[in-house]
Amino acid sequence: MTTSDTSLEDLRIRLAPLVADAAVFDGWSAQAVRAAAEQADVDAEVAVYAFRDGAMEMVAAWISAIDRAMIQALPAEELAAYPVRERIRRLVQFRLDALAGREEALSRALAIMAMPQNASRALRLGWQSADAMWRLAGDRATDYNHYTKRAILAGVYAATLAIFADDDSLGKTQTKEFLDRRIEGIIKFEKAKARLVRPADERFSMARLLGRLRYPAR
Repeated sequence: MTTSDTSLEDLRIRLAPLVADAAVFDGWSAQAVRAAAEQADVDAEVAVYAFRDGAMEMVAAWISAIDRAMIQALPAEELAAYPVRERIRRLVQFRLDALAGREEALSRALAIMAMPQNASRALRLGWQSADAMWRLAGDRATDYNHYTKRAILAGVYAATLAIFADDDSLGKTQTKEFLDRRIEGIIKFEKAKARLVRPADERFSMARLLGRLRYPAR
């Protein structure tokens, strides 16, 4: 197969899941890229060139591949039938299912993303994944809610990944329970925030209450 008709970015995303499989044994390395290229019938030198920027480039492509697969598998119109908490749960669970069996590769990827030189890019990738999930969940906020929702979900997802990587419970029960608690926390926070930012004429007002007590409506 030749790669003349595809961009390097498309090639990276195509190979990324296979690189992750190889990374379980070879780490996020050129050796893993060569193994993935052989499996995909891609020229190994072209594949190595596509990932010439190193391990973080491989991890980023893996995350992007999961983003794309999630968007295709769980369209917004399909998720619309569920409550928001269930939409978010399904989206995160899809991502976790894509990682199943690759926990060692995930642990190594988390270590790579935690390196100081990769921290800013890791944050951007987490934000992009959270943005994709909220958009599929139907969120169309454009004010500060847009940012708070994505920041909180990115944090929850990152924490869930850390639990998932080390979870040896049957059926990943610990991870599922952790995720359910965190999603419930997100929903409660959003409800509380909505009450705090209601229009001024809908908010509780002590002055209004005292006025009504002094001059009751007739």
